[in-house]
Amino acid sequence: MNDRFLDIKLVIFDWGNTLMRDDPQQQEPMYMWDKVELIPEAIETLEYLSKKYLMCVATNAGVSDTQAMIKALERVNIARYFQYFFSSIDLGVNKPLPAFFEKICHEIGILPSQTVMIGNSYEKDIIGAKQAGLYTIFFDEWGKTNLNPNADRVIHHLNELMRLL
Repeated sequence: MNDRFLDIKLVIFDWGNTLMRDDPQQQEPMYMWDKVELIPEAIETLEYLSKKYLMCVATNAGVSDTQAMIKALERVNIARYFQYFFSSIDLGVNKPLPAFFEKICHEIGILPSQTVMIGNSYEKDIIGAKQAGLYTIFFDEWGKTNLNPNADRVIHHLNELMRLL
């Protein structure tokens, strides 16, 4: 475990393209899609982290409320790794606003300084989380982003989290 993350109690994951592949062509909630797909190494990483931390999924998905997100996560058998689920639809605030992350921490009862946000969108997942006082891990799966000055760490594979946290 990295010293920077010693006080972490809560791990928040973004949903689309962090845990499950998103398809921008789809118009309905993900749980209704014909095919859904996990990001590689998701199950083993979640299995490991869920034994050490409180786990949360938080999304901006425009067509999925919290219940629709849970149904999609259940289709790929990963909902069981999470205790908390939040959508911008139900929270009433969107990423990247710091209030999105602050509300989640407040509702769970964990300080932002005890929380790490993991996401694939630098603009939506990292900037607002940092402004709210969370630690951040930018998931740059394809290595396309060279400029991430504020992320605490950058990973290219989910299983790298097992070494970091």
